[in-house]
Amino acid sequence: MAGRGKHRRPRTNPLTRGFIAAGTGGAALTLPLLGATHASAAEPQSAPAAAQSVPQAAQPAKSLTYTVVKGDSLARIADRHDVSGGWKQLYKDNRTAVGDNPKLIHPGLKLTVKTTKTSAAKKTATQSSAPAKPAAKPAGGVAQATQASAKTYADNLDGWIRESLDIMAQKGIPGSYDGIYRNIMRESSGNPQAINNWDSNAVAGTPSKGLLQVIDPTFAAYHVAGTSFDPYDPVANITAACNYAADRYGSIDNVNGPY
Repeated sequence: MAGRGKHRRPRTNPLTRGFIAAGTGGAALTLPLLGATHASAAEPQSAPAAAQSVPQAAQPAKSLTYTVVKGDSLARIADRHDVSGGWKQLYKDNRTAVGDNPKLIHPGLKLTVKTTKTSAAKKTATQSSAPAKPAAKPAGGVAQATQASAKTYADNLDGWIRESLDIMAQKGIPGSYDGIYRNIMRESSGNPQAINNWDSNAVAGTPSKGLLQVIDPTFAAYHVAGTSFDPYDPVANITAACNYAADRYGSIDNVNGPY
């Protein structure tokens, strides 16, 4: 943000909202999580179809490419992605890229992460391998919700915004991709873990958090059903902030500074 901002009180709850100054967040987050395929022996022609279906729990760790953002550490990345062996294994796998000091990683550095965590790539694989179900034909908004729930989204800034927009469309919350993206880059530079620990809200014990820098009382008041209750969750944070902006300004598209 160009200066300090402060949420005004919502209609029903006396909530004060403050926002982070520009540069509080990390470097712009463009973190495509690229699930690498694992090597496997070719199946014989005569193998039954059931043999080709392997339960997800039996799958080996997936490899993905992670781009370091400001504030990252190997320990934090390893913990977030459930790396077997922790930061030491992550460092071992990326020794050439990181260098001799595991504490010196810089924004933009690309690391190979062997994760055991359920990711968007695993979810996509699970859904694509499941047998197709007959399409129901409910009326109105229910049909839209069914279509949206069948979609998958990339686990990066683009995917978070698009998932939020679909939820907003179901709930009647206005806003555009450009409006959301513009405000995210001003508030957090695209870092979903951004937090403001220095302004008046932080002093009062309610620091601004996440992509759109929402304080906890505002997040609770404008939380959208069906999203996470974690204010750091990218989709939940975007959707709640857009819900607040719609109530206060008509749309997140009308927000061009501290709000």
